[in-house]
Amino acid sequence: MTDSIPPDDTDDVAGAGTAAPPETDVTRVEVDGREIILVGTAHISQESVETVQRVIEYEAPDTVCVELDSERLKTLTEEQNWEELDLIEVIKNRQLTFLMARLALMAFQKRMGSYTGVKPGAEMRAAVEQCRDQSAKLELVDRNVRATLLRAWRLTPFWRRTFVAVSLLAGIFDSGELDEEDLAELRQSPNITQILDELGEALPSVKTVLVDERDLYMAHKIRNAPGERIVAIVGAAHVPGLLRHLAGPDTPEAADAVEYIPPRSRVSRFLPWLIPAIVIAVFVFGFFFADPQEFQTAAIAWVLANGTFSAIGAIAALAHPLTIIAAFIAAPITSLNPTIGAGMVCAFVQTIFCAPRVLDMESIGEDITEWKGWWKNRLSRIFVVFFFTAMGSTIGTFVAFGWLKNLV
Repeated sequence: MTDSIPPDDTDDVAGAGTAAPPETDVTRVEVDGREIILVGTAHISQESVETVQRVIEYEAPDTVCVELDSERLKTLTEEQNWEELDLIEVIKNRQLTFLMARLALMAFQKRMGSYTGVKPGAEMRAAVEQCRDQSAKLELVDRNVRATLLRAWRLTPFWRRTFVAVSLLAGIFDSGELDEEDLAELRQSPNITQILDELGEALPSVKTVLVDERDLYMAHKIRNAPGERIVAIVGAAHVPGLLRHLAGPDTPEAADAVEYIPPRSRVSRFLPWLIPAIVIAVFVFGFFFADPQEFQTAAIAWVLANGTFSAIGAIAALAHPLTIIAAFIAAPITSLNPTIGAGMVCAFVQTIFCAPRVLDMESIGEDITEWKGWWKNRLSRIFVVFFFTAMGSTIGTFVAFGWLKNLV
């Protein structure tokens, strides 16, 4: 059974001595004889921040559950110290792609937050602070963010991943604006249902991992949180799913299952080796059976196409001159070796000869909210170099196939 907090209740129901807040984003549900109060929020809404503070103060809960994991809590409560970032180690450990995705998500959040003047996740921070002020127990009920991102990526069909990446990039620089009125409308259940249905149609695997699995996981964690009165602060999109799971039996095995990170698909493991294998096979065949002149032409075309397009990518990224030269030299070689890419080599060279300054570290969060900021900031420009040179080498590889086919 669920209902909303009554609008004009002035009784001291929760023992806090204040009137019950007239919240439309708050739903009560009784589970196993305990009371759970779900607060659906928008992550960039000042109204949500105030709602969270009022509800926790009024309810005086035993436990406050928040839609966070330990990594996100640390990021939310501690300022990111980019000066401690060791880019060389990041590149060596092949973590550039993950860090670039993290920067892209941060840029999207900051851009959205700029419309309302509220930092993304401010309502979660308010919940944590209010929880500590009232000496309530804090429970982190969301799945680890790395597990979520890896599951979303690896469970998405290989041919749909490009669409996911493009959608993310498009969202970073979306010129549409939101205000508190828009956010209040979006938090309403019918609107949320429609949005989730549309996401499910466009990207079913992404919607399953980002929403459905986390609904199941958080419902299990909230259900098993200690205390008789529990306040759970979650994004409004999760409220319908949480209510559905809380109304049914607990499923600990299912909750454990969605923490599992699946291995890379066979296509993901096999495809990076396929093109180099084909190219090497063509060159070997051409060396023994093709006309020597055609073989020489194809070899030169391979080097020029890969090197030129990768170097063009470096130029477009406004890379250091030595990085441009490195792109031209590295691309023809790395395109035959899936264990190291032209983008990785160029990012390394760019880091050595155009290292980020302290100012770049301090302003990265603001700079990446605009297109030009990715080029202006030396730290983010390294990721632009990485992306553009890798794409250039890929384009060059397919262009060179026009000459390679003459050898067969």
